[in-house]
Order: sequence, then C-alpha cells, then structure tokens
Amino acid sequence: MNIRNVAIIAHVDHGKTTLVDQLLKSAGAFRVNEEVNVRALDSNDLERERGITILAKTTSIIYKDTKINILDTPGHADFGGEVERIMNMVDGCLLLVDAFEGTMPQTRFVLKKALQAGIKPIVIINKVDRNNIDIEGTLDEVLELFIELGAPEQFLEFPVIYTSGLKGTSSLQANVNTQKPGMDAVLDTIIKEIPAPNVDIDAPLQMQVALLDYNDFVGRIGIGTIKKGKIHVNDNVTVSRNNGSTVTFRVMKLFGYQGLKRLEIEEAVAGEIVAVAGLTDINVGETICSPQHVVPLPPIKLDEPTLQMTFGTNSSPLSGKDGKLLTARKIEERLFREMQKDVALRVVRIPEKESWIVSGRGELHLSILIENMRREGFELEVSKPQVIIKEIDGVKHEPYEDLLIDVPNEFVGDIMTSLGVRSAELINMDARDTTTILTYVIPSRGLLGFMTNFMTLTKGYGIISHTYKEYRPTSSNTGLGERLVGVLVATEGGQATPYAIEHVEERGTMFIEPGTEVYEGMIVGENRYDFDLAVNVVLKKALTNMRSAGKDNTVVLKTPRRMSLEACLDYINTDELVEITPLTYRMRKKILNTAERKKFDSRARKGDL
Repeated sequence: MNIRNVAIIAHVDHGKTTLVDQLLKSAGAFRVNEEVNVRALDSNDLERERGITILAKTTSIIYKDTKINILDTPGHADFGGEVERIMNMVDGCLLLVDAFEGTMPQTRFVLKKALQAGIKPIVIINKVDRNNIDIEGTLDEVLELFIELGAPEQFLEFPVIYTSGLKGTSSLQANVNTQKPGMDAVLDTIIKEIPAPNVDIDAPLQMQVALLDYNDFVGRIGIGTIKKGKIHVNDNVTVSRNNGSTVTFRVMKLFGYQGLKRLEIEEAVAGEIVAVAGLTDINVGETICSPQHVVPLPPIKLDEPTLQMTFGTNSSPLSGKDGKLLTARKIEERLFREMQKDVALRVVRIPEKESWIVSGRGELHLSILIENMRREGFELEVSKPQVIIKEIDGVKHEPYEDLLIDVPNEFVGDIMTSLGVRSAELINMDARDTTTILTYVIPSRGLLGFMTNFMTLTKGYGIISHTYKEYRPTSSNTGLGERLVGVLVATEGGQATPYAIEHVEERGTMFIEPGTEVYEGMIVGENRYDFDLAVNVVLKKALTNMRSAGKDNTVVLKTPRRMSLEACLDYINTDELVEITPLTYRMRKKILNTAERKKFDSRARKGDL
C-alpha cells in the first residue's frame, strides 16, 4: 500500500485539530452513526477545556488506496519539543495559516523547524469563512516568511489550498465562492505533492524513536517511523543508545494507528509509524536496529528547558484537608513518571529537602503538569518560575523571546511604557485602522508577571504570543519579573467575614470573599501601594445588642478578583508560593508568621542576608 506521512503545523488556534476532524470525516474514518467529539484528537480534559493541543497525536486514514499518517502537533512554543521530533517522522507538512490573523510567532517557529528538517510544506489558508479576511495579504506574508527563513527555491512554489475547518469545506481557488464540502482538495494534494517515504523494506531494521509514551504495564513506549526493514512482535532487536552503548531487547508489543485508535499489530514495514514496547528506559533519538546490523541514525537535537520552579510538599496549615496524595514519595513518583514521557522536562531532588527543581520549556508547560497533578488528587506548593541562566565563555546568558502583541490603538502607549521597563526592544510597529501590531525582543524574565498585567491594561482586548529566540548576555535590569505592587497578607487564621473585608477592601483589591478559609501568611488581596500590608480578614463585629447582630447582612462588597492557576504563578514574587490542592489554589508568603516575616524583610533591606 502507498504511504504518506504528514505533520500539521500552525500557530495556536489556527485550526489544526479541527481540520484533522474534517480530514477524518472526508476519508470515511468514522461510521455513519458514530458519535465523534469536536476536536476528536484532543483527548485530554485540559486540551478540550483550553482548546489547545498539548501532546502530539498520530492518526491514519485510507484515501484512494493510500494510507495517510497524520500527526497533529502542538502550536504553543512551550511544547515545541514535540514539533521538532515529529519532523524526523514525516516527509511533508501542512502549514495552516489563519486567513484573518496571517502569520504569527508560532507560525515562524514551526515552519523554521520544518525547513531545518528539509520537510516539504503545503500551505493551507484556513478559516476563509471569517469576516474581513485578507487572503492575498496572508499569502504575501507566508511567502515573505519562507524567504526570510531561507527556504530552498523548490519550496517557494508551494501548493496552496483554501479551507474552512469549521464548515468542512475546501478549494484550490482563493475565491471563497468555490468552496466545496469535504476535504478532497487537501487529501488529493497530499497524495500528489508529498513524496512517499524513501525506504528500503528488504534492508536490515532501522527505526529512530522520536516520541515517547508510557504506561504502567510495559513502561516506556518508543514511537517513530521505520526507515528500513521490518519489525515483528517477539523479535530480538538492538538499540543504539545516545551515549554510544547498545542494548538488546525483545519486542513485547507493537502498535499501529488506524483512525483515532492505537491497535496492537504483529508486524510493520519501513515507512509505517509504529509504537514499540519492550525496553523500559528507551529514549528519544535512540535507534532500534537489527542485532546483526547496528547503524545509528543522526542524533535528534532537543532544545533545553528555559524555565524552572521548585515543587515541594504542602506545608500550609490547611495541608491534607483536600488531597490524598501528600507525601514526598508520592510526589516524586509522579514527577519522575511524567519525565518518562516528556523529554523536555527535568526533575532534580533538592538534597535533604522534600522539594524538587522542575525545569521545562515555559510557564504553560509547567502549569499543565501542575493542573494535571491537582486533578489527580495531589497537594503541593510551588515557587515563582525562574529563568535558567547559562554561563557561556565565562559570561552569564539568559533566554530571550520574540514577542508579538496585537492591541487596540488606544492601549498602545500603556503597553509600550510597561514593556519599556521590562527591557523589551521594539523591532517593528505596524499601525492599522483600529489596532496596532508591536513586535519586540524581550528577556524571558521580562514576561514573568506580565500576562496578568497585559490583560488588565488592554481590558481583555489584546492578543499576545511569544516564542523562544535565543540565549543572550544577561540584562542589567535586576528587578525584571518582580511584581511592582504589594499584597494584603492575613494576620489571623479562620473564616473571612464581611465585616472585616469591608474595612480591608479600601486598601486595595481583594482575592477572597466572605466565608473563605484563610491562615496567617496567606495572600488575600493586592495592596494599592508598593509594599505588603498585614490585615485581619477574620475579625467579627462586637455584638452589643440585637439590632447590630443582623447588620452584617447589609454589607455590600466589591466582587473579588478571580485568579486562575497561571495568573497565580504569574503574580507571585520570589518570597511567595502557590499552594495547590484538588479543590483550590492559594497564594501565600514563604514565611507565614507575621513577626518573623517582618524581621526577615527588615534584614533583607539592610543587606544582612
């Protein structure tokens, strides 16, 4: 059977997963009466809730006697490691670009990875059903991006297809009136333009592991494309390790892909994408070979983590009230299990402490892990994210990012002022009728704590995206990433009362409401000034007669600011933590006792620490 291996790449929310739904439907991958979820490949609860793809997914369809293996990739730069490795598994890619938004930072990131791997792209202008689209302008932007990234000449004459993933229509013409139901235009173009895998079925086995999966029964599962030869269940095969050593193991299980399902198979041949189980510590980049012919493929380069946080056991007074998984042993097991399938993650135990340094590719990468652990019943506390500083030729370097901001014109001044103090360098400014697109290069530290501020400054109307650029010498701005305003910190434990909150909320913005369980050292609000303020939010009104007993019922309070998990991680300073439980998350000071904290802060200001 003919085979085509294709990846779908794009910026976040440009419609990759929705398009895969339509490709599956067009190829008849679902029964007529089969109920299929929207964004069928996003199987993880968090993926569905957030509308983003976190893990790369493999699916396959049969169309006109050709098996098309499709890999849906994440668009977020935090999960860019998945995109890099998938390029070693495919022979072509579909580059999706939103007809309204045009090329965005992650469009550049994913296309750069494809071009570096020599993968032939097909351009899909998606969402042509939107209002106010500019198809010609979008195509010009795409061509400029190809040229800017140094695409070889044969890739500049790229095929273009126009689609609406939402409506399930496609066409080879830019005129939206030529759109027809189904995705035949896409599938026919894949067969015509994407080359079949260049493989040799009769040669000795050669397959490189590009992705990992894990389950408790067989351990790690290596996923990759067979480059040469055949593989069978119960075969003895040899793995060429990344460190140059070799190890032989028996293939316990072999999995292939059909539609949305991963099925056990008995054998597979060169050109097919398979998952192999049998070696519990197999790694990305290692080559599975015939024992008689061990020839490793070139190593896969993986980008290093750029951000780290400290995870620890929950030490708050409310520890153990919500969760069941509290101990250091349980947390460590969970973190190391995650590391088995996420090669972009690093976990190191801090000696003699019940805490770990967890490093990843960005705030979203780490917050997804935290949220998954919370939903599984874990309690833990985490520190403010910190960028990873590298020493290169004796000079300290830190990560920098490309930043693109699209905001209504009225907010441009505030945004530029805010980014100016964060050591951001303005690269380009494109003023349009109602909005302005700002392009910056900024230290990753400058983005810490900026997201919440950005949404406030733009009243929720701004669009922001960023992607890792490179390491540069460390900025001299030592205060980057720190919050500039103080917080309101509880001095007493108990349930917050309307009476107490009424008197405290004039000091700033509250994060809690009456009835919330608080403890000493917990952050309950934001101070309007640049210093922390200790407040009592559990104070009850002294009852002197019956009339005043019911007075609390007439108190009218402002709505507290709701903080998501990402907002909390974004908000805290280095002397603070986020406590995470299955039912809630709370921000708190590292030193809970008010008197001890004031002594510590006083010594810190004098430079005695």
